[in-house]
Amino acid sequence: MHARLLPLLIVLMAGVLLALGFPLAASLAATQQQRVVVDRIDDTARFAALAQYVSTDGGGERESTLRTELLQYQEVYGIRAGVFDRDGKPIASAPAGWTLPTGGEAFTAYSEALAGRRSHDPTQIWPWQHRSLPVASPVVRDGDVVAVVLTDSPTGAMRSRILRGWLLLAAGELAAMIVAVMAAFRLTGWVLRPVRVLDRVTHDIATGRMKSRVAVSGGPPELRRLARSFNEMADNVEEVLDQQRAFVADASHQLRNPLSALLLRIELLGLELPDGHEEIASVQEEGKRLASVLDDLLGLATAEHAEANLALTDIAALAAERVEAWRPVAERDGVELGYGGAAAVTGWADPVALSSALDAVIDNAVKFTPGGGRVLVTTEPRGGPGAVDVIVADGGPGLTGDELARIGDRFWRSPRHQNVDGSGLGLSIAQVLLAQGGGSIAFAPNEPHGLRVTLTVPRTAP
Repeated sequence: MHARLLPLLIVLMAGVLLALGFPLAASLAATQQQRVVVDRIDDTARFAALAQYVSTDGGGERESTLRTELLQYQEVYGIRAGVFDRDGKPIASAPAGWTLPTGGEAFTAYSEALAGRRSHDPTQIWPWQHRSLPVASPVVRDGDVVAVVLTDSPTGAMRSRILRGWLLLAAGELAAMIVAVMAAFRLTGWVLRPVRVLDRVTHDIATGRMKSRVAVSGGPPELRRLARSFNEMADNVEEVLDQQRAFVADASHQLRNPLSALLLRIELLGLELPDGHEEIASVQEEGKRLASVLDDLLGLATAEHAEANLALTDIAALAAERVEAWRPVAERDGVELGYGGAAAVTGWADPVALSSALDAVIDNAVKFTPGGGRVLVTTEPRGGPGAVDVIVADGGPGLTGDELARIGDRFWRSPRHQNVDGSGLGLSIAQVLLAQGGGSIAFAPNEPHGLRVTLTVPRTAP
């Protein structure tokens, strides 16, 4: 969201600055040109006053004075200037020999002056246009226009001033853009900080850390209200889950005593029945299975309710110890159970919880591996974020893709394994035990056949 919101704000701010910058740049250019035009109008008005009675002087002193003034003006300022009669013939001009252009803006200015209008709004000249700036004023005698004073000014200096002004304006716009970007960073951080915190806490709760809550501070009022509502929802969800766990634990505990008494009565009843009665054995077997389910339910409720007691643990040594503990069971079933991988690698885990999770996984691996098969437990350190993997690979029939997606669900068992003892809670308990300490469990096919279960614990303190 930050990557989407920040460019949007920057584009909007850049658009505002550009919308202000272009009119300012045009206004700056127009102001510079208008200043030059006003100066030239003053100059042409002065020359028009000198040229007003030149034609009545018979080419005498007044015409000589006019020529001298025009020549000095051209030498000092580099501006061509001339006085032209109504037929376009030069009366006096500087430099000598400059004639009236037969077209273009200079001729347009001359024509407007013949009509009695001074140049007041020439076409705007931009810094990249190498054009001159013509300005004309009429010479009026007895109410009639008898001649026109025309100046043709180079625009290099004016264009340089416009360009410098634009550079200053661009520097100001750049500084304003930098300030705007910094403000956009602060604004998006202020707006999205509660969202990031909410996302992190949501992930924590989704991964089993139910005590996580959002600190209601900072950000817009709407997001603060959302944070408070989220905390209330999390409190209610945690309370409901606690009630469910308490109910499961209480029900499992309370049912064990009547079930034990019932199994004892069935056993006593079996002693009074004649030998060879098969139904009593089936009833006893179902009773033992029910007792196992109640034990697993109680273990699951206890695992979900207990806090992880994390400690720096030698994961390799713990895994090797659990392999040795299960080796007699594997040998009884004709399964080869071995350990490999790192001899010593540490990670952060609850030793009791990790041992219980390993017991559940190894029990399943030995249970579903046929006689003569092999179960291999390995411990491997993982790079990147830093974690330790304990991999239990069996030689059983394995699971299909759809079954892999459901494995770990409570009470779920593959239809192909319904005749194998178990309640379907072992892997669920293992998942809960690992999640309490920041670990995880993953399932994948084992080559060439079987199931590969990976238990992961962090190498650094969560």
